[in-house]
Amino acid sequence: MAVAAGGATTAGVRLFSVPRTLPAIRTSSFVTTLSFSKLGSFPGRVRSNEPARKKLLVIRAARTESQGVSLGFRAPNFQLPEPLTGKTWTLEDFESYPALLVMFICNHCPFVKHLKKDIAKLSNFYMKKGLAVVAISSNSVATHPQDGPQFMAEDAKLYNYPFPYLYDETQDVARDFGAVCTPEFFLFKKDGRRPFELVYHGQFDDSRPSNSVPVTGRDLSLAIDSVLSGQPVPLVQKPSVGCSIKWHPQKSW
Repeated sequence: MAVAAGGATTAGVRLFSVPRTLPAIRTSSFVTTLSFSKLGSFPGRVRSNEPARKKLLVIRAARTESQGVSLGFRAPNFQLPEPLTGKTWTLEDFESYPALLVMFICNHCPFVKHLKKDIAKLSNFYMKKGLAVVAISSNSVATHPQDGPQFMAEDAKLYNYPFPYLYDETQDVARDFGAVCTPEFFLFKKDGRRPFELVYHGQFDDSRPSNSVPVTGRDLSLAIDSVLSGQPVPLVQKPSVGCSIKWHPQKSW
């Protein structure tokens, strides 16, 4: 199958050690230039008066894998506002590009926080090579007000996102794409006048907040390199893992 079967969600507490810096995996033009990001702060502080011993940080999050959206799936139309600028963006705004990366992210999720700086670096690197990039937040502000438009604009400024960060208030766009988690990555390829077609729906890389694997962007960058160079994208794709999208309380898909 093109994408590993997903959709299973588990909840619980994961303990992890603060990662050590490991050598870079030299696999693509982006990976060789990426400087690893450090693990951000997460819920749960370690008490300073504890005995001297190996300290652990605690993450509490619903762990969800991206589901099996079929490769060849055509990018759905959308019309969404960008809180930072007030501009409304549509799929047509990206029609002139050979490839489009659509990312479902948010502000609060530990899995997204773990990658924010490197998502910005990867996007900046490939946008200079002709890739179009857009990020979308679909989380309910009723349950997670920290993911609302005002805070999205602040996040976009703080991390200097080179791409528009759009607000999906109705959550209809997330549903149209089949998105279920943050972060979740959809890479589309466009041949001439043909619609954007999905060629990659997988993870950023093997790094997680709960492991010591360095952030490289390896999996996603290999897919982008393939698309921009006219090569086929590998069909074996590991699903992205992150927090579940926070649906409005009255909605269930």
